[in-house]
Amino acid sequence: MKNQQIDSYLGFEQGPIRPPSEAYSLLIRVTRNCPWNQCTFCPVYKGTKFSGRPVEHVKRDIDLVWEQVEIIRSLVDENGKVSRSKINQLTGNKDLEKSPAFVAAFNWYFVGDLKSVFIQDANSFVIKSLEFVEILNYLKKRFPQIERITTYARSQTIARMKEDDLRAIREAGLNRIHIGLESGSDEVLQMVKKGVTKEMHIQAGQKVKRAGIELSEYYMPGLGGRKYSKEHALESADALNQINPDFIRLRTLAIPDHTPLFEEWHAGRFEKCTELEVVQEILLFLENLNGITSMVQSDHILNLLADLEGMLPQDKEHLIEILRTFLAMEPELQKLYQIGRRIGVFSSLADMENHHRMARAERVYKQVRENGEDVNKVIDELMKRFI
Repeated sequence: MKNQQIDSYLGFEQGPIRPPSEAYSLLIRVTRNCPWNQCTFCPVYKGTKFSGRPVEHVKRDIDLVWEQVEIIRSLVDENGKVSRSKINQLTGNKDLEKSPAFVAAFNWYFVGDLKSVFIQDANSFVIKSLEFVEILNYLKKRFPQIERITTYARSQTIARMKEDDLRAIREAGLNRIHIGLESGSDEVLQMVKKGVTKEMHIQAGQKVKRAGIELSEYYMPGLGGRKYSKEHALESADALNQINPDFIRLRTLAIPDHTPLFEEWHAGRFEKCTELEVVQEILLFLENLNGITSMVQSDHILNLLADLEGMLPQDKEHLIEILRTFLAMEPELQKLYQIGRRIGVFSSLADMENHHRMARAERVYKQVRENGEDVNKVIDELMKRFI
């Protein structure tokens, strides 16, 4: 691995992101930032340098969390509970309060139940396989109760790995890999500088599945813009049909101001889809998912329809019906739902039946119209809050 730093240990570290499904997991940072860092739509690591962390530093992080967990465990009574006064005593300790390891351990103990770990940052497989195995073994030694260990990876990295190395990492405890497919279209992948091809995506996904590791693939509706929307949907569905991942997760495109894609959009070289067009694209995408047994999940606030979740193939028609229901709504109701979703009032179409939620959405929508604002522009601005 390139750029591995051998500087002195600087203390417990955590990176900036993790999947929503890992909200209650302990975050263990093995690398810093992203070794590729060229995707035009991604705002996360811009302006940073990639570096690896020495294995001994990662182990010290694990030790620090273990020490804090042991402190918490020492306060547990015979019923397995910790009194509020003892919790207040812990959280009121200024030395502990300033410790990132204590905060991580506290949240993991009381919210995450010490069951799951997410390995950071953007592509853990750039480290040597033997080092990855060593870290996983040490983690399981310190916390034998762990049931799930997951991480991010890039298809390009997985595609060039030896399958024996991937299996060794699985045997050491890695249960699931999250890969940003984003698109199966080579045109789109090249346009957004993803640094991977459709064929690499397929090779990597199939390799993960053969290794016996759960696979979560991310599809980004809207990434192809209006020009490539149809191709983006069809090619992505085709790639996923060949992979058959355990999870297909939707991550609707939003364009923060400080990304290269924003510059392309602002200059008119990228024509962004409206939310209505994105729903039409997702419908085309789902209609063309065939012969697979994946769980489709809409588990991100950027997605318009959070209830778009189900197992293929049995729930396919139900998912399609949700999309068709939205597309069949009157335009004013569609816009009202869009505004309600972006201010956090709605997560599903059924929420529009709640009079209190509906009234709040109507007030905001009315204000937008009275101000003469473009609904699509308002929605774009609201979506940026969640990136």
